[in-house]
Amino acid sequence: MSTSAAPLRRALVSVSDKSNLATLADILIAHKVEVLSTGGTHKALLELGVAVVKVSEFTGAPEILDGRVKTLHPKIHGGILALPTAAHQAELELHGIAAIDLVVVNLYPFMQTIRAPGASFADAIENIDIGGPTMVRAAAKNWGRVAVVVDPSDYAALGEALGQHGGAVPEGLRRSLARKAFAHTASYDAAIADYLARHDDEGQAIDPAAITPGLFVSGEPLAELRYGENPHQSARFFRTDYAAAEQTGLDRALIHQGKALSYNNLLDADAALGLIRDLHAGLPEGGRAAAVFKHLSPCGAAIGTDGEPLADVFVRAREADAESAFGGIVSVNQTVDADLAARLIEGFLEVVIAPGYTPEARALLAKKKRMRVLELPQMFAPVAGPPPLRLRSVAGGVLVQREDLIGVAARDGQVPTKRAPTAAELSSLDLGQRVAKHVRSNAIVLVRDNVTVGIGGGQTSRVEAVRQALSRAGEAAKGAVLASDAFFPFRDSVDAAAQAGVRAIIQPAGSMRDAEVVAACDEHDVAMVATGERHFRH
Repeated sequence: MSTSAAPLRRALVSVSDKSNLATLADILIAHKVEVLSTGGTHKALLELGVAVVKVSEFTGAPEILDGRVKTLHPKIHGGILALPTAAHQAELELHGIAAIDLVVVNLYPFMQTIRAPGASFADAIENIDIGGPTMVRAAAKNWGRVAVVVDPSDYAALGEALGQHGGAVPEGLRRSLARKAFAHTASYDAAIADYLARHDDEGQAIDPAAITPGLFVSGEPLAELRYGENPHQSARFFRTDYAAAEQTGLDRALIHQGKALSYNNLLDADAALGLIRDLHAGLPEGGRAAAVFKHLSPCGAAIGTDGEPLADVFVRAREADAESAFGGIVSVNQTVDADLAARLIEGFLEVVIAPGYTPEARALLAKKKRMRVLELPQMFAPVAGPPPLRLRSVAGGVLVQREDLIGVAARDGQVPTKRAPTAAELSSLDLGQRVAKHVRSNAIVLVRDNVTVGIGGGQTSRVEAVRQALSRAGEAAKGAVLASDAFFPFRDSVDAAAQAGVRAIIQPAGSMRDAEVVAACDEHDVAMVATGERHFRH
């Protein structure tokens, strides 16, 4: 394929997204490009001073079928697909076809249509573009001669390149634009396939929480990471289209300072974000929470008492395991002020995540130039519809499930023991349950006075996880409460916890030996809450 560039002579422009169209118009006028167009784009270009020709006049064929057929014509696709060879040029001349050198097309707003309230199945089908993807793919295939632009933000780069290369589009830019064009149509097709998979044969929406038989994932790269989990592994961060409804993702974070985020940073930041969202969900309006993560495991978490400053809440979370917190990731649920910023810079932290920062806090944090400071203003925005999908790769494929959400707070659980937990114990039990959800199973979390004091996780035996948590807590286990991510298969865990001074337990229940476990609690005067919800994290 020849990749030599010739000055642009003819362009076809048909865009649903008309942003930056004035910039494109100025470029086309400046380089004296003949312009073909249709419908609303034709009208808009005329108003911008472009001498534009209707496609129907160029082809000699009218638009038909309510505009469904406009550009599907040999004079259009022959002009786009022709190679710069003698044979192809002869065929163009034989059939009276003029070559098209630039295609500027973006597609019917299918995604916007289906997200609009009250959008019908018929509305969605009518907004499936046919001519647009066909032109885009044709131009992208023939990138050796034709430039294709699908993103209005690329108009400026196109104009700059034309100015530097005598009105021609250089090979490197044509190739780059073609890659983007194929990604654009692939994403568009994936959105259509996903929408149709979520509707039955009569066009009725199926259960929104169901996972469809087909998986269609597309996205755009946000960053090439320095490396993956280890230096010999390559890695990238992609924004996926299927998660576009989530306002809380790390793809939306404002990064105020610090080194580029690494693969491990992003994993830990995601885990810290998930925990702070769970903690926030269990708090009253204005409640404060802080969490510290390291290597995908919570080191400490705390929720504030009435009027307790966020800085003090963070310190309690950090001191729950100060040794592990070194080099950790911190998330908080309120705006970071100067007092909290002063505490955050006392040690070494990799990442801080918060919904906002005061100017004074930003100035203090700037002293730690390597610390990544992430702002997610919508980090607690509710997600419409069912819980988001979560993907995980395994050898040979991908596992898909809905995100695990806590549906039963400690206050809403059943109390099978003789003693009911106190109000203070209930608060700590709820914190423990929300933290345990984020600990590798088997998971045990000890909480006293609304701060974690011992965490045991990733053990093959539940009682061993209990022993690990008790060992980490030491004397702080006296008067603490215990949260377990799954039921107790035997009473041994209760006996060990009670002997160390644990006063209340929260767990899903559902074991064949539930009665023995409850009896053990009653023997030790330990209160228990049974939620009926398991929260394994493998």
